Amino acid sequence: MTAALADACARRVWLFDLDGTLVDSCPAHETAFRQAIAEVAPGLLASFRYADHAGASTREVAVRLLGDTGEAARLARLKQRLYRERAGAVAVFPGARRLLGRLAEGGRDAYLVTSGSRASVERVLAGSALDAYFRGVLTSDDVPASKPDPAFYAYACDHWGLDPGAVVVLEDSAHGVASAVGAGLRTLHVHVAEPAPGAVAVRDLEKLVSLLDPEVCGAG
Repeated sequence: MTAALADACARRVWLFDLDGTLVDSCPAHETAFRQAIAEVAPGLLASFRYADHAGASTREVAVRLLGDTGEAARLARLKQRLYRERAGAVAVFPGARRLLGRLAEGGRDAYLVTSGSRASVERVLAGSALDAYFRGVLTSDDVPASKPDPAFYAYACDHWGLDPGAVVVLEDSAHGVASAVGAGLRTLHVHVAEPAPGAVAVRDLEKLVSLLDPEVCGAG
């Protein structure tokens, strides 16, 4: 295990992204975006690549596509409605519950910091039974910034009174990593072989669970 991973394992406070990190919701998000774009701005559909926007809020994506206009607001509302129809049934990634449970057993604190809207996030958490693991939840409705802006994670630390030196962030997207790294936080980039700049790659959540074994990284 590298020194950076060992340092991450030892930290007491864990900030988690949700979509693409703990739950496999990206296919549902992409489908909802494509259906909404097909209705509101069909000319953009052929060039739309969800991967280019993963980690950003729905409103931010809509503004990138259509500018700060009424049509962007309409696109965002429609996409969110379509996604929420599927949100209660998204799959939890293998290892997610084990990881969160291990942290709780070790007396560590877990928080959720997500670009999803409050209503969508609550539906996913209820459907996946992950809500009980988190001491607090921040969504795009609560934060006056959007990933990749570092203000997103800086706000989270200020809001909960967290010491950045005690925090590790778990993200799956380049946007999320940029926000966390920009806020000066130790960041793990999960589900990738090559991490975004400033982050440490972790293959999957099961690997991270194994790294948290007391024999590997100590009790923290």
